[in-house]
Amino acid sequence: MSSSSFKPNPLSLSVPDPALDRWLRDSGYLDLLDSSAPAPAAAAPTRASPASTSSGPGAAAEVLAFARTLASLLSLNPFACLSAADLAAPTPSWSLAFIGPPGAASYSWPPTPTQARLRVQENVRRYARNYAALSILVFACCLYRMPVSLLGLLASLAVWEAVRYCRDRWGLAERAPGIGQALLHCAQIATAILLYVCNLQFALVYAVGLSYAVMMLHASLRKLTPSSLSVPANKNRRAQPRRS
Repeated sequence: MSSSSFKPNPLSLSVPDPALDRWLRDSGYLDLLDSSAPAPAAAAPTRASPASTSSGPGAAAEVLAFARTLASLLSLNPFACLSAADLAAPTPSWSLAFIGPPGAASYSWPPTPTQARLRVQENVRRYARNYAALSILVFACCLYRMPVSLLGLLASLAVWEAVRYCRDRWGLAERAPGIGQALLHCAQIATAILLYVCNLQFALVYAVGLSYAVMMLHASLRKLTPSSLSVPANKNRRAQPRRS
């Protein structure tokens, strides 16, 4: 009967999603979820059949799982869970946390779309400052390979610095606001012309695309590690009974 459906329990506990995510990260359960996901090959049951008949369906299942995971990565928004607090957090260690030990202990292909989504969103939150530094480095390398764009960027900065100096030197914001606004419009037009002539937009597009590809590749392959090394000590300390 339709009337026998489940009804909400008013005594049940309701935990907000941010608090639950924070508790999972601090307690290390995200790492357990990442490491406990079964691989498609290991989860498949073993049957006593000839190798010629079992290799075909197994390879097709692996290719299908790879395609599903890749499609989920391409359609995923990696910045959905990113907040200002993640950008303000200290930068993780490049060698210990960001890169980690080489080999299968730190990197593996996510076997399921759910695990890929979990890895990408959590790694983007953890290593947001590392990815930002890499983006700046990639943009600098693109400008180094495109010296005309670098000259255009320096010329644009010089134009805006000259406008700021003129506004502060003669007090155009208070004495002649019309002239100050005209200088701003002239600086905007000059910047647009410089960007178009020097092809700076292409360098920016290359840098953004390459940085996004590197971020998605690292975030999807990097296994989740404990976010805090002091969690086990704190848990043991909380587990000890209080003595009167």
